[in-house]
Amino acid sequence: MDNIFDTIVVGGGHAGCEAATASAKMGSKTLLITMNMQMIGQMSCNPAMGGIAKGQIVREIDALGGGSGIVSDKSSIQFKMLNLSKGPAMWSPRTQNDRMLFAHYWRMHLESLPNLEFYQGMVDDILVKEGKLKGVKLNTGEIFYTKSVVLTNGTFLNGLIHIGEKQFGGGRMGEPRAFGLTEKLVQLGFSSGRMKTGTPPRIDGRSLDYTKMEEQKGDENPAQFSYFHPNELAEKTQKSCFISYTNPIVHEILASGFDRSPMFNGAIQSTGPRYCPSIEDKINRFAERERHQIFAEPEGWDTVEVYVNGFSTSLPEDVQKKAIRFIPGFENAKFFRPGYAIEYDYFPPTQLKRTLETKLIQGLFFAGQINGTTGYEEAAAQGLMAGINAHQYSHDKEPVILGRNEAYIGVLIDDLVTKGTEEPYRMFTSRAEYRLLLRQDNADERLSRIGAEIGLLESYKYDLIQKKYENLNHLVANIRKVSIGPKDANPVIVEKNGSEIDQKVKISQILTRPEIKILDFKDFIIKELNLENEDVIPWENAEIRIKYEGYIQKENEQVEKFKKIEKLKFPDNFDYSPIQSLSTEAKQKLIAIQPETLGMASRISGVSPADIQVLMIYLNK
Repeated sequence: MDNIFDTIVVGGGHAGCEAATASAKMGSKTLLITMNMQMIGQMSCNPAMGGIAKGQIVREIDALGGGSGIVSDKSSIQFKMLNLSKGPAMWSPRTQNDRMLFAHYWRMHLESLPNLEFYQGMVDDILVKEGKLKGVKLNTGEIFYTKSVVLTNGTFLNGLIHIGEKQFGGGRMGEPRAFGLTEKLVQLGFSSGRMKTGTPPRIDGRSLDYTKMEEQKGDENPAQFSYFHPNELAEKTQKSCFISYTNPIVHEILASGFDRSPMFNGAIQSTGPRYCPSIEDKINRFAERERHQIFAEPEGWDTVEVYVNGFSTSLPEDVQKKAIRFIPGFENAKFFRPGYAIEYDYFPPTQLKRTLETKLIQGLFFAGQINGTTGYEEAAAQGLMAGINAHQYSHDKEPVILGRNEAYIGVLIDDLVTKGTEEPYRMFTSRAEYRLLLRQDNADERLSRIGAEIGLLESYKYDLIQKKYENLNHLVANIRKVSIGPKDANPVIVEKNGSEIDQKVKISQILTRPEIKILDFKDFIIKELNLENEDVIPWENAEIRIKYEGYIQKENEQVEKFKKIEKLKFPDNFDYSPIQSLSTEAKQKLIAIQPETLGMASRISGVSPADIQVLMIYLNK
């Protein structure tokens, strides 16, 4: 029948696109329901993907077989590897994207999947029988039956847009909000809350004076997110971004509108993202600072529209326009649309299992901003994992759960379901205990096997990855055998202000010096090992393996210790109340969250090391 599916995905944003991709590619008959078919894959805020820790997530999605990396590369207008002055654990890829092309390529990708169907409509009810998901109902009365549903509603659940003292319903500017679903979920026993996010004005680039700003070019030799297709950007001239700065006059004008700001007059009650604050929040919280960075980011190859990164605001339009024109280069700025804030419903993610399935309803999964996160990449990662596990659930297969030692995606989901969040959650490298293992360069090594085993990553792609790492292992082993004498080594060492050698040493020993790079000895290594086709030699990967071997080994040892408590599992619906040695707070938190493993329990706020010792003894008995 036309109205029966294995999996239904509700919402066509970043989470929904990845959830639909995963479910359909793995073999489920999948339906994507979205309120507007023309808005699939929209970049609602900034036209960029990746960044600190987020770039690692996009690489992980690509390694598993998702679509975000490929779509980002195809629509990229600039690529930068961030944090290159720091260690490799901090290197993070980022693209500036063509907003329209990004949505176009997502639509093309989704339409290429034979198992995926589409329907335009608004879901306002879910059908549940005896604690199991049975289907969804649209506001028009149409019903679709399914074994699993992934809700990826973004900012649309009872969305309320604020511009100064104006308020109106909407999920995004110019799009209606979704209503009815929150109320249904609350009736079923879920707890909900409200969060806030915002976006800056969009400006006509023809009205800006870029000579008064600092140009920010892309990398000279741009890389890409995806491991599996040619680098198209390398053949193009990248678009530049530009930096300017606010000043005391700008701050004074912005402050003059605080009495009409929903941030300060009580109209907005919910919590916004701490690490991406509005411009009014910045000048209020950091009053001692005389300036803040403002980025003029192009929206695409063939458009004059500019995204003003750093100027997110919900102040009245007249204040926005007056203030922005005192920023150097923006004196004659013409607005395409003002900045605005949006409040929306979310559901605290401690109500989920690590599969992103809800604890209350079997077969119902949540992904994206509905779980309290912010950012395209965090949403896409959740969507991918929810889509994977919705498929697994529908076909009675074992769930797929990534550990904190395996992926930033694992850190993200574990943080959400064990700690919850009361403000929009954003991923940072500092959230990962094993970030030297979770680098952007080795996501394919870590995760492609999992993607291939579950049928999400094509077998030929997995074969390419296996061959790549066979070659890398062979190369590293051979480099370790190479010795170098003072004559060949010292000129480079002296140039880098290092201590000269007086006898032959292994070249791997010299490469452990922070100032020395493997490319400094590229020609010597090629000659010694008689290497061919030097353009495809993975120099960066080899250097990281050699230079950081000791640190990587230590983190692997920590992972082995971590695995011991992660293996200790609690029975379903475990009763903590009879365990007298547990603190009262620990009992309350453990009963509420119901952690699956002792490792999860150890990361719950309020559960002390002493409580963990008690639980370990109890489980070992």
